[in-house]
Amino acid sequence: MYTIMIVEDDAKIALLLQTHIEKYGDEAVITADFGNILEQFEHVKPHVVLMDINLPSFDGFYWCRQIRTVSTCPIIFISARSGEMDQVRAIENGGDDYLTKPFHYEVVMAKIRSQLRRVYGDYAVAAGERTVDHGGLTLYPERMELHLKDKSVPLTKKETVLVEALLSRCQRLVSRETILEKLWDDYTYVDDNALSVNVTRVRKKLAELGIEDALETVRGTGYRLNATWTGGAKI
Repeated sequence: MYTIMIVEDDAKIALLLQTHIEKYGDEAVITADFGNILEQFEHVKPHVVLMDINLPSFDGFYWCRQIRTVSTCPIIFISARSGEMDQVRAIENGGDDYLTKPFHYEVVMAKIRSQLRRVYGDYAVAAGERTVDHGGLTLYPERMELHLKDKSVPLTKKETVLVEALLSRCQRLVSRETILEKLWDDYTYVDDNALSVNVTRVRKKLAELGIEDALETVRGTGYRLNATWTGGAKI
C-alpha cells in the first residue's frame, strides 16, 4: 500500500481525490494545515504528493521547493492554471508532472501509478536504480531513503551524502576532510559544528531503524560506520 499526500485547499476536490485513491487500496492523507506543509510531509512520509498551486499563505511552487530540500518524492501539480508557463514553472520548481483542472479521476490515478512504477516499482529496477548496501542496510540515493529489512527513513540531501560516504566504506575510517568535501563545495569556512550536527542527525535516523552505536567518531580524524545491525557483515 502506498501513501498519497493531497495538498488541495478545495475541500470537495480533496475529498473526491481521497475517495478515489482509497478505492484502489492506497492511503490518501489530506493536508490539514497549509502553513506547515513541509512538517506534515515529513510526518506522513508519502510516496507521491498531489500539489495544488493556489494555496493559502504560500503557493505550491514554494512548498515544492521546500520538499525538494529533504526528498525526491514524486510531486504532481494539480491546478486550474492551464498556461504553458505555469507548467514550465512547475517542472522548474521540482515538480514531476502536471494536471489541469477539471480532470478525470482515472487520469489522476494513471499519473500516480506512473510515478509509483518509475520511482518504486518495476521501472525503477529496470532503469538500474543506484543503491549502496552493506549487510542489508541499503541506501537509495535518488530517493534519499535508508532501508533496513521492513523499515525505512527519509533523509535530507546532506544526510544522504554523509550516509553514502560512510556506508560505501563501511567498517573503514572516512576522514573529516573527505566528508567535508562531499558535503560542501567550499568547506574552508564551514564551522565544525555544522558537520557535527549532520552526524547527530544521521545517528538519529539510524536509531529510527533500530541501529545503535554504529556511527563512531574517531577523534581528530573522522568517522567510521560499524556494521552493528542484524545481518551486518563482520570484518
